[in-house]
Amino acid sequence: MIRRDFLKLGFAAAALTASAGSAFAGLGLTPHDAALRAEAARDARRWQAARRFVATSAGRVAVVERGRGPQAALFLHGLPLNSFQWRGAVARLAPHRRCIAPDFLGLGHSEPVPGARLDPEGQVAMLAELLDKLGIEQVDVVASDSGGAVAQLFLVLHPERVRSLLLANCDTELDCPPPAMLPVIDLAKRGRFAQEWLAPWLADKEKARSAEGLGGICYARPAALADEVFETYLRPLVDNPQRLHGYITALERNALHGIKPALKASTAPVRVLWGMADEIFPLRGADYLEQAFGNSKGVRRIEGSKLFWPEERPELVAQEALALWRSA
Repeated sequence: MIRRDFLKLGFAAAALTASAGSAFAGLGLTPHDAALRAEAARDARRWQAARRFVATSAGRVAVVERGRGPQAALFLHGLPLNSFQWRGAVARLAPHRRCIAPDFLGLGHSEPVPGARLDPEGQVAMLAELLDKLGIEQVDVVASDSGGAVAQLFLVLHPERVRSLLLANCDTELDCPPPAMLPVIDLAKRGRFAQEWLAPWLADKEKARSAEGLGGICYARPAALADEVFETYLRPLVDNPQRLHGYITALERNALHGIKPALKASTAPVRVLWGMADEIFPLRGADYLEQAFGNSKGVRRIEGSKLFWPEERPELVAQEALALWRSA
């Protein structure tokens, strides 16, 4: 190929890039955000294909498992998410651990039996049985949001099963639930939360990405969230509102009340990562957790990051997890 042909191809590629950039800009979407949306859409399909169900006395628990090895890691998500939240971290940590990512009872695709306990203690019991079913004795726990409350209880109730604990923004004894959750709990008690909050976001993904939507409230880069992300999180909740409302209503009681002495007595290493732009959990939670554990490995405060930052920054989760695991 002669030189002028190379030049023609170069000019054509530049023109296409400029045209695409203009199109993205017209939609308020950068090329980087568009690439992240495409990646998330692919991930959603793969995660769905990898999901399986494990029968427990509390119901069928939806689980995605990646990686192998003698040591295991357990990933606990928050509300209104499911295990898909941890896809990026699991992809990076699967070479180092057998990664177990379940959906909580009442959230995601797990199917609780009638009368199953959906409160944090009920979730702890389900997790212990799930690990027994999977033949896993001990885990490194990674948790955020309402999953962090479950993780703290799991540490206290099953100390022999927790090798280490990595916490992101979550409930503490001081804020369990946080004040921002009170209107949500009230709507759930009246059976209206799924219809009034989640259904409109599911029907209009741009509304979900807006400042008043799930994306704007809980993510630093809501424009990067693919439609498939909202479908993955919200569709099973809107389709099964009674499960969801049961889960939320069970959060009204402070499940962590009086837990600090037991946390202080724990010998498991604990590291806390706290997004400082979180609009749900008060910043005092980071200070509380820094002093709460007997084997604290400190708090890393992450500027500009909101509640669901672990989904946006999986490389940071993986980096901190590996460092913590080496210290255990």
